[in-house]
Amino acid sequence: MRPLLSLLCGLLLLTQVLLADGPADNIIDNVRQIPPLGIEIPESDRTTLRQGLDQLTTAIDALRQDKNPSTQVLLPDVEVFHRAIQQTLDFGEIYSEGEIKQAHEVLAEGLRRAEQLKAHQPAWVTQKGLVVRGYRSRLDGTVQPYGLVIPQSYTFDGAHRYRCDLWFHGRGEKSLETQFISQRMRSVGQIEPADTIVLHPFGRYSNAFKFAGEIDVLEALEHAQQHYRINDERIAVRGFSMGGAGVWHFAVHYPDRFFAATPGAGFSETPEFLKSFQGETLNPPWYEERLWNLYDCPSWVMNLRLVPTIAYSGEIDRQKQAADIMAVACSQVGMNLQHIIGPETAHKIHPDSLVEIERKLLELQQAPRRRWVIDNSAMQATTWTLRYNSFGPITILGLDEHWQKSRAMILPNGNLDGKAYLVGLSIDGVNDLAVSFPAGQLKHHPVQGPSLVRVQNQLVIVPTPPTDGSWDFRIYRDGETWKSGIPPDDDQLRKRPGLQGPIDDAFMDSFLYVLPSGTAAHPQVEAWTESELEHAQIHWRQQMRGDVRYVNDTDLTDEQIAQHNLILWGDAQSNSIIARVLPQLPIVWDNETIQVDEQKFDATTHAPVLIYPNPLNPKKYIVLNSGFTYREYDYLNNARQTPKLPDWAIIDLSVPPNSRWPGKVAAANFFDERWQLKTSKE
Repeated sequence: MRPLLSLLCGLLLLTQVLLADGPADNIIDNVRQIPPLGIEIPESDRTTLRQGLDQLTTAIDALRQDKNPSTQVLLPDVEVFHRAIQQTLDFGEIYSEGEIKQAHEVLAEGLRRAEQLKAHQPAWVTQKGLVVRGYRSRLDGTVQPYGLVIPQSYTFDGAHRYRCDLWFHGRGEKSLETQFISQRMRSVGQIEPADTIVLHPFGRYSNAFKFAGEIDVLEALEHAQQHYRINDERIAVRGFSMGGAGVWHFAVHYPDRFFAATPGAGFSETPEFLKSFQGETLNPPWYEERLWNLYDCPSWVMNLRLVPTIAYSGEIDRQKQAADIMAVACSQVGMNLQHIIGPETAHKIHPDSLVEIERKLLELQQAPRRRWVIDNSAMQATTWTLRYNSFGPITILGLDEHWQKSRAMILPNGNLDGKAYLVGLSIDGVNDLAVSFPAGQLKHHPVQGPSLVRVQNQLVIVPTPPTDGSWDFRIYRDGETWKSGIPPDDDQLRKRPGLQGPIDDAFMDSFLYVLPSGTAAHPQVEAWTESELEHAQIHWRQQMRGDVRYVNDTDLTDEQIAQHNLILWGDAQSNSIIARVLPQLPIVWDNETIQVDEQKFDATTHAPVLIYPNPLNPKKYIVLNSGFTYREYDYLNNARQTPKLPDWAIIDLSVPPNSRWPGKVAAANFFDERWQLKTSKE
C-alpha cells in the first residue's frame, strides 16, 4: 500500500504544480479555465437552494415596489446575496462540500434581510463586528458585495469619525461571490486594529484590484462613507499577495487619498515579475510594452512622497521581489523604502512583523497628513496618463504626450530677478495644471504687489491667496509662454482626465453595449463581430463578475447617449449608430477599404477596434468592437493583466482569435493629444 500511497501523493503534488503559476501556465494554446468548473451539487441541495432563491426573488420584487426611500437605498444589501447564489447555481461555481453548506448560509442571510427590510427593521445597518454590505455599481448596474469589520467601540450616534483600513485579499481562483460573502460572514481576516473600521473589497474577483476591480474599491469605499462615520483623513490601504500588488497600485496612483499604505508581497510591475516568478519569455509589441507604464509602479515611485509606505515581505518568499524592486526604485530618487521582513518566513505575514506594522500605523494615524507639506525636498507628482492626475495640491490637466513620463514639482518660495514668488513649479511633459491648497494649509504669507508663481524661469501672476490660508490657481502653456487661467481652447477636443484612452478605459465608467440590428457588409466581419461580442459578454461576467447592459442600435435613446460610454458592435451597415459616428472619426471605413492615414486594409477581411470621444456626446467614449483587451492567457497570472491594445487597432480576421489576441493585429497605435492619428510609435 505504501508504494501506491506514495504514487498517489506524487500525482497529487504534480497536479498542484501543474495548476500553480509557472511554465505550465505559459502555453497560449493550452490555457486552463478561470474560474474553473465546480463540482456537481447534489440534487437535494440544488433543489433546496433553487427554491430558496425563488423565494428571495419574490421578496426582492416586492421590496422594489416599496415606496420608502430607505428601502431602495438598502435593497442592494439584500440583492448581493441573491446574485451570489444565482451565479453559483447558474454557472456551477461551487468547489467543495463545505461550500455547499456555506451557500445555504448565504441564502439564509439574504432571506433574513429581506424579511427585516420588509418590516423596515434592517438590523445589519447597526450591526457591529462582521457585516456584509452591497452597492449598485455605476459600471454595469450590477450589485457588488464588500465586507466590513465594525469595531465594538463604534457608536452609531455621535460626531467621532473612525479610521478605516482597506484590506485587499489575495488571489483566489475559486473565491467568487458566494465564497467571498461567506468568508466575510465568518472571518475577521488578517487584521483588526483597535477602533478601526476594516473594509474588505471584493474587487470583482481576481484582477489585482485594477480595471473594474479598481473602481470596485472606490465605489465600495464611497458607499461605506455614506453609511458609516469614516474619517476621510485617516484611510489606509493594505493587503497581501495579490492584495499587496493592489496596494502598490493604489499607493502610487492615488497617493493623496491615504494616510498610509502597507503592501505585502504581490508584484509591483509586469516584466521583471513575470520573468522571475513565472519564468516567462516576454516579447510584447511596442504598444503593449508602453502600456505597462499604466500600472508598473517603479516609474511612479516619486508619488510615495505623499503617502507613508511600509512594505512587508517574508524573508524566503519569492514575492519579496515586489518590494525589492520598489526599494531600488526608491533609492534611485533619494528615498529609503521602509521594508519590514519576516524572518525565515515564506508567503505569509510573520506575527512579529504585523505587530511592528500596526505600531507604525498607529504613529502615522496620530501624525499630521503628509500630502499638503511643502519642504526642502519639494512636492512632486508623476504620471504617464491623465487617468491618474490628482496628487495632493497638484492636479494635472494636460500632457504633451501620453505614455511618456511627466511630472510637476512644487518648490518653496524664493526670488527671481529681484521679485519674490510664493512657490516655484518645475514641470516636464505637462502643459496644463491646477494647484489647490485647502483653508489653513498654505504656509506662505501673501506679499505686497501681485502674487507670483515661478514656472521654470518665468514669473506668472496668479490670484492672490485669501487670508484663510487657502489658494487655488490654474496655469497652462501657450506656445513657450506660461499663463494663468483656463486655456482658451479648453472646450475643444483633446485628451483630458477620464477621456484619454486606451480602449480598456471605457470599462472603468458606466458603459452600454449597442448591438447591431442589421447584417454586416461582409460575412467574415459579421462572423467575427458576433464571436467577439459573445466573448466579451461571457468574459465580463466570468472575470469582472458583472452583466453587460445592452440595447439594439435602433432603440438607443438620447438619455443613454448622455449617461454611458457606448460599445458599438458591427459595422456601418449593421449598426446605425456606427453609421452616424463614423464620418466624424479619424479613420475611413467603407465597404471596400479601411484607411488609417496612409495605411489601407481590405474591409472584407479586416475590422477596426478603437476608442474615441463620442461625436454624439464628447464627454463620453465610443468603442468599436471590443471588450476589455486582455484575454484568457492573461487570467493565469495577475501581472499579465495589462491593456493589450492602445487607442486603435486593425484586426486581420483571416487569423482566428486565440487566448491572447482577437485576431492578428495588422496595425495599432495611439491617437495624439488632440485625438488625431499619428502614424509612428514615436
